[in-house]
Amino acid sequence: MDFNALFSDFGGYTITGLTVGAIYALVALGYTLVYGVLRLINFAHSEVFIAGAFAAIWGWAAFGLDRDSVVSGFGSIMLYLLVGALIAAVASAGTATVIERVAYRPLRKRNAPPLAFLITAIGASIAIAEAFGIYTRRLPVGAPTVVKNDVLFTVFGADVTAVQLLVIGSALAMMVALDLFINRSRVGRGIRAVAQDQNTAALMGINKDRIILIVFIIGGAMAGVAGMLYDIRIGTLTYSVGFLLGLKAFTAAVLGGIGNLRGALIGGLLLGLVENYASALFGANWKDLVAFVVLVVLLMFRPTGLLGESLGRARA
Repeated sequence: MDFNALFSDFGGYTITGLTVGAIYALVALGYTLVYGVLRLINFAHSEVFIAGAFAAIWGWAAFGLDRDSVVSGFGSIMLYLLVGALIAAVASAGTATVIERVAYRPLRKRNAPPLAFLITAIGASIAIAEAFGIYTRRLPVGAPTVVKNDVLFTVFGADVTAVQLLVIGSALAMMVALDLFINRSRVGRGIRAVAQDQNTAALMGINKDRIILIVFIIGGAMAGVAGMLYDIRIGTLTYSVGFLLGLKAFTAAVLGGIGNLRGALIGGLLLGLVENYASALFGANWKDLVAFVVLVVLLMFRPTGLLGESLGRARA
């Protein structure tokens, strides 16, 4: 255990961990939304993330940007960020809609057992990932440099770059917006009602199929923006990257309390920090192991996660 490596750049590891954790948190929101309403683990959500990430790169390519392009000028940067986010959100929301309509809705109509949903989710995940793999010939796809990784300021000796600020700020802003939407809007009240009791909500005049579709769309849009932010941060994308990232996002949702929106954010940020601190203490090869061990240990003492409040009981 190399404590010197950790404490010599503790601020840097913290900022990087929060950046990684912010992406986990955005993807985790989709898992926790769907589980909160349907009690379903949507393992195809990782490929919803991938759809948005690829869509952003291909959208930028349509505007003439390739992996060697560097965007300059504040106006141009904001334009391409908005375009990339919109394209990614629409692509991921569309993918999530297709998954809900084609894979899950027929099973709900037939009152299929939970195992059927689980197998269908895994099958859909593999099918979508392989489709992207075939289309890209299993080669990495490069993203343009939309935001330069320049240092903006220093906090407690740690450099904060433009990319890190963008990722963390975007995740926090989207989380706050989603929390307000769920707790204060009419549709949000419908989502909470369906999450609490689908049959009673239907008797009150709430169209549960419409609410479930909206949940998939919102979760998909969040994952799409996370995919664009991943492109900006990493710079390259492969068809298979969604598997491990989706698994960690699901871990983040469980860590914070599956079905809890704020728990997904806390779990994602915490998981990112644990990973980065572990890489400093034990080496980069140990970060995944330590992250999942921490999850297992936490669930042994708090099975409902850190917050443990279900979506149906969210405060108005």
